[in-house]
Amino acid sequence: MEWRGRRESNNIEDRRGSGGGFGGGGGGMRIPIRAGGGGIGLLIILGILWIGFGINPLSVIGMDDGTQQTQTQTANRGPGVGGTADETDNFVAVVLGDTEDVWNRRFADMGRQYREPTLVLFNDRVASACGNASSASGPFYCPNDQKLYLDLGFFRQLDSDLGASGDFAQAYVIAHEVGHHVQNMTGILQRTTEMRQRMSETEANAVSVRVELQADCYAGIWAHDTQQAGFLEQGDLEEALNAASKIGDDTLQRRSQGTVVPDSFTHGTSAQRVEWFKRGATSGDMNQCDTFNGRI
Repeated sequence: MEWRGRRESNNIEDRRGSGGGFGGGGGGMRIPIRAGGGGIGLLIILGILWIGFGINPLSVIGMDDGTQQTQTQTANRGPGVGGTADETDNFVAVVLGDTEDVWNRRFADMGRQYREPTLVLFNDRVASACGNASSASGPFYCPNDQKLYLDLGFFRQLDSDLGASGDFAQAYVIAHEVGHHVQNMTGILQRTTEMRQRMSETEANAVSVRVELQADCYAGIWAHDTQQAGFLEQGDLEEALNAASKIGDDTLQRRSQGTVVPDSFTHGTSAQRVEWFKRGATSGDMNQCDTFNGRI
């Protein structure tokens, strides 16, 4: 992906080194995602399975107290402001800026105004309006504060542990979370959350799958527009498709527990994630991202 020297988003909040803003103080241990070998703890399994989840993933295991913790002071990072930033920081800011350009234009075409989300960079743990989360939870979007949360260490895990390498694989992760913000803007997240609260666990999981696949399709829409703008390089789309295949529920469950339990799927199979990302990237049509009617 051609990203160097391009516009960087200002909507980035850097909380790295702030201590995370919750817990009893002190360090806390970061648990990496490991490949193979068994012994993968519950947080790690959840962290993998809930990649890209639109609501606080810790609510699944009852760790979300639903309260907004007092946060330590944060700094808004813009290009050239507040010290030096490594290339990954610049890359993330460019990708977020690209999503802003895409969705500002598309919402304007619909006669609506797009509210740009904030991306929060953190280390180890973070407090959000959806509750507390650790790096093991993976990247997530909180609709209550309209912010995306990302520990950049996840990119290393995506590459070394899950076999999804390349800058466009990383860009896909960000674009997927922005896809959840688009769903929030259009009211889909609120409606599906209300639906899930009235359903059995199996039925609620099935709705979650449709939510996640639509976010994948919206990430594909972003990829389509970015390609049309001339910023994609050969092999970029393949990197995103590979990443989508590596984080399918069936693939992750087989990897972590050796068996596949379809009723517990919350994001969709590898084939489904690839298909819906590809649908958005190929068509560039939001109408093709309706995952709530018909088979998926």
